[in-house]
Amino acid sequence: MPLFGSLYIGASGLQTSQNALNTTAHNMTNVDTQAYTRQQILLNTRTYQTLSVSASAVSYQQYGLGVYYAQTRQVRDMFLDKTYRKESGRSAFYEANTKVIDEMEDLFGEFQGVEFSQALSNLWDTVQDLDGDPCDLTQQNLFVSRCNEFLTRAALVYKGLSDMQDNLNGQIKKNVDLLNDYGEELVALNKQVLRAEAGGVENANDLRDRRNYILDEMSKMGKISYTEDIYGVITVKFEGVDFVNTEAVNKMDVYADPDTGFYTPYWPQLANYIETSWGEKIPVLDNCTVFDTTQEIRSSLNTDIGSLRALVYARGDKRATYHDLEDAEVYNRDISQSLLMNVQAEFDRLVNKVVTAINGVLEEAAKSEPGTGYMKDEDGNPIQMFELISEDPKKGYTIGNMVVNEDLKREPGTLSFRLQDGSEDKATTAKLKAAFSEETHTLNPNVETKVSLIGYYSNLIDQVAITGEANKEIKDVQEEVVNETFSAREMIIGVSDSEEMEFMIKFQNAFNASSRYVNVINEMIEHILSTLGR
Repeated sequence: MPLFGSLYIGASGLQTSQNALNTTAHNMTNVDTQAYTRQQILLNTRTYQTLSVSASAVSYQQYGLGVYYAQTRQVRDMFLDKTYRKESGRSAFYEANTKVIDEMEDLFGEFQGVEFSQALSNLWDTVQDLDGDPCDLTQQNLFVSRCNEFLTRAALVYKGLSDMQDNLNGQIKKNVDLLNDYGEELVALNKQVLRAEAGGVENANDLRDRRNYILDEMSKMGKISYTEDIYGVITVKFEGVDFVNTEAVNKMDVYADPDTGFYTPYWPQLANYIETSWGEKIPVLDNCTVFDTTQEIRSSLNTDIGSLRALVYARGDKRATYHDLEDAEVYNRDISQSLLMNVQAEFDRLVNKVVTAINGVLEEAAKSEPGTGYMKDEDGNPIQMFELISEDPKKGYTIGNMVVNEDLKREPGTLSFRLQDGSEDKATTAKLKAAFSEETHTLNPNVETKVSLIGYYSNLIDQVAITGEANKEIKDVQEEVVNETFSAREMIIGVSDSEEMEFMIKFQNAFNASSRYVNVINEMIEHILSTLGR
């Protein structure tokens, strides 16, 4: 083997050892960098030179030409990446649900509904006291006041639930905007990776780290699938629809309902449009929405993945009322899976039952007495404790569409509870008590257990608490799964100080060995030249 060729072999050792040291130093510099993937240098031997070929020899007579740098690759596990992203998306779904339920529990008063339950309890106590002395003006005045207090606090609770919907609505818009920003950044990163790797000299590993981070974040918003082609370009599907392709991003958009202002995420490229008389194009959302909220939430169907899906489900698509509980099929399809709409509808039903029960008892009392005096107004119509703001049958006695009778608030004694013959109307006050205590009501069409109006609210709060506990348990289990998967992935992609230090010592020794090898060859050449020169 020529001595000058041996110098070339030593130089290749120096160069590759230096590259390996640079990679190791880069790893150690980024030991605490978010989403950084440990890099590993691959070395390969150069072509061997064959001196002779003999069939009788064990092997050919060859000598090598040194070592060369093959590539610097990322150390990742595709299976762990996909598992982590799927499970983190499921964890984000239940985490979002848990936050919503925690806010509801705070609204109702730390599990017990202290504020509203007190109003309901006060009204019930007043009805019992009124039954003891129906004609007492103080009790009549207190009865009207308690009814007003009940309705006022019910309106505050319902407004709180509606405000929560509006808050979730804003989060939905922000998540869609963020998702679109991630999509645009992925397209830009794809182009940068293509340019960087076009020469086939190196891998754009730091750019790939950013891409992997974006995929991690996108997977927390919804169900994603992705592929990487031979050129290193990532394409992404979000909820089964092409989102990021080779050259562009198919942005998600939101449609704001003109009545509620609720945003519905949809795919513009899949939508049909209706043009209004003033030239505005309105999307038809039948087949282009991102999420089908009529789907059952189930892990086996992968319909419990992503915080964006959780926000859309929890918010629902309207302000629910007791009307939504009248049809079991409609309830199960449109209401039952929305945390907020379900509670809104059940709470509104409670208030409706109380209001209509009181009005019904007073109306029955008015009809039981002839003439225009007892429990009737100046026109001879039965006195109502609660009056409608709008006569629209679609609204009915819903929270926000009724007020306490102003005449009764000014003159509570109009109720009197004294019959025309001068006797106390004990029968009417007894019916009021029965209306509160009879167990004839259910929370929703799927519940068979009948409860009284007093027990209704307790059951509603218990349902919220049970739902919250169930979601918290699933969230805790999912967090453990995500943490275990994350730890397993970090063992592969994460940087270990001690391990990198070992590599640094190894490559430093390799560099020193190559340096000594070059010095020896150099001394040999110098000795030969000096000897020949004599």
